[in-house]
Amino acid sequence: MKKEIIINATSEKEIRIAITEDGKLVELFVESPEKERMVGDIYVGKVAKVMPGIQASFIDIGLQQDAFLHFSDIGASLSDYNSLLEDDTEVDTDEADEESQGTFPQQSSPNNGAAVSVEAPPAKPADRRDRRPRPHVNLVKGQDIIVQITKEPVGKKGVRVTSEVSLPGRFLVLLPFDGKIGVSKKISSFKEKRRLRKLVRSILPPTFGVIVRTNAENQDEKLLLQDLEALLNTWHAIEKTVKEENAPALLYKDMATTSSVIRDLFREDVERVVVDSKKLYKEIKAYVKMFSPNMVEKIELYNRREPIFDANGVEKEIATTLARKVWLKSGGYIILDHTEAMTVIDVNSGRYAAKQEQELNSLRTDLEAAREICRQIRLRDLGGIIVIDFIDMEDEKNRKKIYDEVKREFRKDRAKVTVLPLTEFCLMQITRQRVRQSIIHSFTEPCPVCGGSGLIQSKTTIVSQIERWIRRFKSESHETRLTLHVHPSLAQYLTEGTFNRLRKIMWRFFVLVKLEEDKTLAIDEFQFISRKTGKDITAEYKQ
Repeated sequence: MKKEIIINATSEKEIRIAITEDGKLVELFVESPEKERMVGDIYVGKVAKVMPGIQASFIDIGLQQDAFLHFSDIGASLSDYNSLLEDDTEVDTDEADEESQGTFPQQSSPNNGAAVSVEAPPAKPADRRDRRPRPHVNLVKGQDIIVQITKEPVGKKGVRVTSEVSLPGRFLVLLPFDGKIGVSKKISSFKEKRRLRKLVRSILPPTFGVIVRTNAENQDEKLLLQDLEALLNTWHAIEKTVKEENAPALLYKDMATTSSVIRDLFREDVERVVVDSKKLYKEIKAYVKMFSPNMVEKIELYNRREPIFDANGVEKEIATTLARKVWLKSGGYIILDHTEAMTVIDVNSGRYAAKQEQELNSLRTDLEAAREICRQIRLRDLGGIIVIDFIDMEDEKNRKKIYDEVKREFRKDRAKVTVLPLTEFCLMQITRQRVRQSIIHSFTEPCPVCGGSGLIQSKTTIVSQIERWIRRFKSESHETRLTLHVHPSLAQYLTEGTFNRLRKIMWRFFVLVKLEEDKTLAIDEFQFISRKTGKDITAEYKQ
């Protein structure tokens, strides 16, 4: 599989990073001042609320909304620094390659305090070799606590945080509050895992833990030591800052999107990195030269006239991230709809009508749709609950083929994904780790007219609302002269024909209405002004 990283940085306000596999766009990152990356940032905050009923607390970290801290994400705080775990548990883990997605290793260490003491459920199944008791949560309102953002705000929900702080580097992830040494599961060689554990243990200071990332495989000791020293220096700077700042305050800002993508995703399996900005090209090259000098030759500067995304076929594919309907090569298509609770995807056969029997047609369309859906989920960075309505199939073996195909495709995904087999109604349920808002939010904002629903009230409904307003007005007031402000399209609807809708309303309620067009009003809004006082009286007679 040919994997490439293409970076478009010619715009002053926006940097776009595309990950392609065999020429197809599979991941897209957008960096702009309005959509600043927050995952990985470390704050010292104050406990605003402790809510045992939902096993969580809310932390004031200085943002518009308080951060959400689940009890399962509570580990040691800075005040517990001297009572860190002393054991050096060796675990195989793939968390090292997921910290960029917002997951951090589980930690068990009690916090000091007295107000609330609740046994926290494990965030994920514990390692069988880890026999330590579950942590007890002790939080007091107003207490200072160090937290790190693991999930960006989604909709009206604030950021999610953990007190189990970690600092990712090129080869290692430093765990200041944990004594574990872990190695990525993606390193398959037992001999290499043993070498890395031994090497890391020899250079790691006491009380610190570390996870060895996939990038560390077959790397020289000098490069790992260099990475560790950089992480330790960063942590010591954080320790110094926390003594100088009063909560809430930002202690550490993680890398920007471009730097984090190079740090986390530029591996041996990437054939090349192409960037169209000379400044960014030099920065990336300097960073890679420091930590992975053998990969510097893979970095290319793009300087042709044709835009870099056009030349690599990326721009056309970005359009599919905004489309509700995505066509398949066979003539079928998929529909993606977002709700507050989940994403629903519907598979349709469309124009596909081969001569074979219906079951075989359905299987072929569903298999093609399964591959495209998995790509779209990664590309759009969809998270939470996803339900797919495949075309009905009677044969259980065929439903199993769809399930296996989806599982196979999601092996390429860095996010944690759980897939359930198809039901009798050919519905598939998926949960995917949510770290940030869907990529569509980087390109769009809610419509000021429909509020993001895609629907507005019909003109008939608005006219009925106007009639009800006038009925309430006449029941409480003796005035007979009003000015009505509406959008031009509604004004046209009201005044169509000789004996139009507005005239009928005036005759019915014995009121004289002067109609004024107002382009600043939404299509489904109206405004009544008293001609006697000149005041806006719309709100007084609304239900």
